[in-house]
Amino acid sequence: MRQSQLFANTLREAPAEAEVTSHRLLLRAGFIRQLAAGIYIFMPLGLRVLQNVERILRDELERAGANELLMPALQPTELWKESGRYDVYGPELIRLTDRHHREFALGPTHEEVVTMLMKNEINSYRQLPVTVYQIQTKFRDERRPRSGLLRGREFLMKDAYSFDTTWDGLNRSYRAMYDAYHRIFERCGLTFRAVEADAGAIGGEGGTHEFMALADIGEDTIAVCTHCGYSANIEKAISREECFETEGNTIPKYDKIHTPGVHTIKELTEYLKIKPVNVMKTLIYLADGNPVAVIVRGDHEVNEIKVKNALGAETLTLSETETTESVTGAKTGFAGPIGLSIPLLVDKVVIRMKWGITGANESEYHIKNVVPGRDFSVEHVGDFRNVKEDEACSRCEEGKLRLVKGIEVGHVFKLGTKYSEALKARYLDANGKEQPIIMGCYGIGVSRIVSAIVEQYHDERGIVWPPAIAPYRVHLIPVSIRDDMQRKIAEDLYDALRQIGIDVLLDDRDERAGVKFNDSDLIGLPIRIVVGKDAIHGKVEYVERSENNKQLLSVEEVVMRINTGDKFR
Repeated sequence: MRQSQLFANTLREAPAEAEVTSHRLLLRAGFIRQLAAGIYIFMPLGLRVLQNVERILRDELERAGANELLMPALQPTELWKESGRYDVYGPELIRLTDRHHREFALGPTHEEVVTMLMKNEINSYRQLPVTVYQIQTKFRDERRPRSGLLRGREFLMKDAYSFDTTWDGLNRSYRAMYDAYHRIFERCGLTFRAVEADAGAIGGEGGTHEFMALADIGEDTIAVCTHCGYSANIEKAISREECFETEGNTIPKYDKIHTPGVHTIKELTEYLKIKPVNVMKTLIYLADGNPVAVIVRGDHEVNEIKVKNALGAETLTLSETETTESVTGAKTGFAGPIGLSIPLLVDKVVIRMKWGITGANESEYHIKNVVPGRDFSVEHVGDFRNVKEDEACSRCEEGKLRLVKGIEVGHVFKLGTKYSEALKARYLDANGKEQPIIMGCYGIGVSRIVSAIVEQYHDERGIVWPPAIAPYRVHLIPVSIRDDMQRKIAEDLYDALRQIGIDVLLDDRDERAGVKFNDSDLIGLPIRIVVGKDAIHGKVEYVERSENNKQLLSVEEVVMRINTGDKFR
């Protein structure tokens, strides 16, 4: 492609609303343009990157035995009501009504549609197993679209679905896709971890893993063991708690103490000159509209996903001030487990405390010498908290947990019969008996991968694309397009590289050298070849964007190096 014909305008400065690096650079380098909040146009350079990611996806999914199809983005909401997810998705599900007053949704995902497809197509066990996938635009009405392509309302996604007759079959399908995901992200050049995760609104009956691209701006926190291979999203992570137990043998009866103006753990510990590990923190939640209390140690944070799953609740929200005061009889900051008539979910670490300090359910008062089991019910005990940095790994004796940030770029689920039972997708087994199809689903955020790569591959000058993803392999720059010798060498190189199948962007613009070099750094193609003052000696400058080591080579040497360089194949 000649750059004079390329529809791509670079920007000196990114718009003020572009907060994260990938958003700023993709805008400045002319890869994307915003149409509305969370909705982006992929410019020619950006589209080529997307197409390269799609090519890798198709290679590896075909290798894994998956069949590509394309399902409608417009879905009748009857399917979502039948599956039970119509209300679960809530306002993120974009709904619209046609002229006949029939309600539809713009698909955020396609479990319902693909299940109905298989219900109508699969009759016998002889037709299974089968795996299908599509690469398609999805729609979610995000409350606060942000971070460019990382959190949008319209985005490109690869979603795949497996259908089996047995759980062993599902395990094989799941493993095939799990392995394919590793190959996909490795080929994309991403530094990533596969982590144990929560199924969320997708649901299911089996395991699930998220694939996280490691990045400081990631929205997800991941617990990673320093010794073994254990990795888990903070929503799922567990530790081998080396619990600090409060001292004391015979604990006297609990006693109320006056704590005026004390509302937070920090204020309480400073006022009483104690440590947070001596506090039993009580928070009031509404689970499907019903109040519950969660008790954790003062230095721990409640894990709302674990609480929600333990209760089997559809929704879980921290209660408003009025609800908390109604339940406890006190202002916010003075809640405690003693005397509460609502369910108490007690974290297992609290059970190991010999005593603690809690709120008194009376404004301006706390209670000391509170003993779990003696002074309040411990009927519902579980893991209801987030793990912390440096806690012991639950899978090995030597490791400690480190907390890192990640961008979710893929997710694999064992759905089981969640959707096939709800939508009555069945097959006849060898004995002629109807059985529910056993399902798995597997998603990759295609457009999100683009941003994740830029977050990992950039410097102060611009993007540094991995070769397999770059929109072009080579940026060929004659310093002066008006110089006959430079122009001829550039044109000859352009033709020679294209003849051996190398994608080349030739900067044939009549621009100053500084403009060309700045744009080249910003766009970030893997190889830059500069035809300049050494052209008179038959030499050109060869630079790899990731290393910036300049070499003078002959035209023949350049062609040979690019043609034989394994890392650019």
